[in-house]
Amino acid sequence: MTTLISERLEAAARQAVPVVRGVDDGRLGDPTPCAEYTVRDLLNHLFHVVVGFQAIAAREDADFTTTPDYLDGDWRSRFADETGRLVAAWGAPGADEGVAGSMNLPARTLGSMALLDLTVHGWDLARATGQEYTPDAESVRTLSALIEEMGPTARTMKVFGEPVAVREGAAPIEVLLASTGRDPGWSPGHRR
Repeated sequence: MTTLISERLEAAARQAVPVVRGVDDGRLGDPTPCAEYTVRDLLNHLFHVVVGFQAIAAREDADFTTTPDYLDGDWRSRFADETGRLVAAWGAPGADEGVAGSMNLPARTLGSMALLDLTVHGWDLARATGQEYTPDAESVRTLSALIEEMGPTARTMKVFGEPVAVREGAAPIEVLLASTGRDPGWSPGHRR
């Protein structure tokens, strides 16, 4: 039996939401493993992905050309609420069937792309802000297959960097991160 993407998103959310809640306002200007993003930028990006992929699940358009600033008011609780809506949107009957989005990709692939952002950016934020993060193991397996399939295209489009070498016996999350161009050993003071 195939696992619904909403189940993987729910498992990833259980790990990512506490990390977002744990980000101190004083860390918003800090660097992240995504060299082009500060913590604030990455939070806004992830927030925008969570909101945009709700629309994609409902077969509506999502605009990723600009990223609004979501970090006002009680943004931590809003992120948790929006992530719950993301899970519900992908749990709706038929959400992960057929094709969706302006890229005309299989809906399940698009849902997995949302899962990738929630999982990998959850790690990015945890690493940047000194928090613990243990991703859902089944999500990592799902995403490893996605990256194997879509990685070359993502690298061509500059969504991923070139793969980073990992030590023998590296944990599956380290292999996944390295395949997206991240250094699994990154820390705020570390520059590659």
